[in-house]
Amino acid sequence: MKVTSLDQLLQQELQDLYDAEKQLVRALPKMAKAASSEELREAITEHLEVTKGQVERIEQVFEALGAKAKSRPCAAMKGLISEGQEVTEEDAPEALKDLAVIGAAQRVEHYEMAGYGTARAMAERLGNKEAARLLQETLDEEKEADQKLTELADSLLQSVETTEAAPARKGSTARRAGGA
Repeated sequence: MKVTSLDQLLQQELQDLYDAEKQLVRALPKMAKAASSEELREAITEHLEVTKGQVERIEQVFEALGAKAKSRPCAAMKGLISEGQEVTEEDAPEALKDLAVIGAAQRVEHYEMAGYGTARAMAERLGNKEAARLLQETLDEEKEADQKLTELADSLLQSVETTEAAPARKGSTARRAGGA
């Protein structure tokens, strides 16, 4: 498709985001199942419900633009989901696997934040306040999800540091005593 206007470019962005969100609706239950932390599982499950609402909101944005809601394949999200799936299949202690799942989920959130921020800016430039408002609402939800994931990661990192620090400290003390 040849893009000759900002309106067309915005529609392409929305088609990409629409497909990305639909892919996530299918992928998030698998990520939740792979999480060993109850808090992480709940956060992913909660975000699944938010994502379903975001799919509906994109349809509202298309409507606000007077366009038909349709998607175009989002290769980036396909790749991010594929990487996330690889992480869930790794042989690692539960806390480390959960941290890897969080990392994969945050890469998804950052991709979405970039897409929604760009689309919102385009809608604003086109003077479509309703589309811009809807896109900002989703952008805010993505930022909130990212923040929640960061908090979960911080909590998990503290537990990993606590369990891994004891052997590391013993070894470093022995090295200092014997090597000095």
